[in-house]
Amino acid sequence: MKRLVGILLVLGTALLGTTWVYGQSTLEVCPTCSLTSLKTAIAQANPHDKILVNGGSYTEGTILVDKPLTLEGLNQPILDGEGKVEILTITASDVTVRGFTFQNAGISHTADQAALKTLEVENCLIENNTFLNNFFAIYLGKTKHCQVLHNTVKAHATSESFSGNAVHLWDCSEIVVKDNYLSGQRDGVYLEFVKDSLIENNISEANLRYGLHFMYSNNNIFRNNRFRANGAGVAVMYSKNIEMTQNHFEDNWGSAIYGLLLKEINDSRLYNNVFHDNSVGIYVDGANRTDISFNDFSHNGYALRILSSSMGVTIAHNNFYGNSFDVTTNANRSYNAFLENYWEAYQGYDLNHDGFGDVPYRPVRLFALTVENYPQTMILMRSPLEQFMDYAERILPIFTPKAIEDDRPLMRRVLW
Repeated sequence: MKRLVGILLVLGTALLGTTWVYGQSTLEVCPTCSLTSLKTAIAQANPHDKILVNGGSYTEGTILVDKPLTLEGLNQPILDGEGKVEILTITASDVTVRGFTFQNAGISHTADQAALKTLEVENCLIENNTFLNNFFAIYLGKTKHCQVLHNTVKAHATSESFSGNAVHLWDCSEIVVKDNYLSGQRDGVYLEFVKDSLIENNISEANLRYGLHFMYSNNNIFRNNRFRANGAGVAVMYSKNIEMTQNHFEDNWGSAIYGLLLKEINDSRLYNNVFHDNSVGIYVDGANRTDISFNDFSHNGYALRILSSSMGVTIAHNNFYGNSFDVTTNANRSYNAFLENYWEAYQGYDLNHDGFGDVPYRPVRLFALTVENYPQTMILMRSPLEQFMDYAERILPIFTPKAIEDDRPLMRRVLW
């Protein structure tokens, strides 16, 4: 008798475009199915059901997910906002969205319209989706315990005011953003009032403003990401307890452009990163009690610009080579420590063969100080006058700040 009831349930739900499996139902949506609309399928679904959307293009205005569901696309179905509306809004916890293409979410300067937005939810999973030419792509607001994995975001933004961010997190906690490709938006990843989150193994390139942008966000980690050819690489601002490790910052060029900006941050760690081919590797303004160690600075314009507003910064065991200027500052005094770095420009000696130079090294060159105060003198770069100024300062160092001095410069590069 129980078996007969089960058979009847399966037959009945199949006739409605629904498959019943182990207490959950799977609803199928396709252009030729009995359900041709994702909105209709969501309305008919029970909590924790799965909705399979097979191929095709769906233009349904804003789709609201207000119950825990799994939405899964087969053959990459397209959800199209036609440049007018937000495409998918999630207001329920325990929602999974995978396998869709979201395109043409509408531009709005008051509502922050997104291709996919979550509002006050927990335990969401957004994976293996493609986002094309949207205002905001993925927007998480007041969201906890959410994962954003293996998504591709591409746009062709030309103006910051008419573009949103690829992944936007606001007032969130315990979020994982991992293994995504993010390009052509305003910021690759933007965090505001976000805590206890991980940004890992993403490629963020060719975004208008920043590859990654922190504002008022504490106790976060970003590691093993690549930030390439963005308006500027990464900005970490007004935050504390940020761990930055194993990232690549490269090809961020232009006036006032940097691989990494540290602005008013405290108690943070920056190690095992590569800064290659940037106008400025790291720009430090108002950082306190921050550790910059075991990083590579190669072939940048300025490797490290550290302003007088920074205190308690430790710069140790880094490699500086091929840079036009290794270190520059606007201060005659320093409350930061330089210790046991490798400086390609160091011309000292190691008579006792302990691996450390016997003569301290001052990494701030006289010509760098001159350019800092008189930018127009940059035209003299690589001229005989530049060489003479730096040679004279090495012989009789009276202008470069003694407070910025490495007492134990390394004779060989640091390996890590």
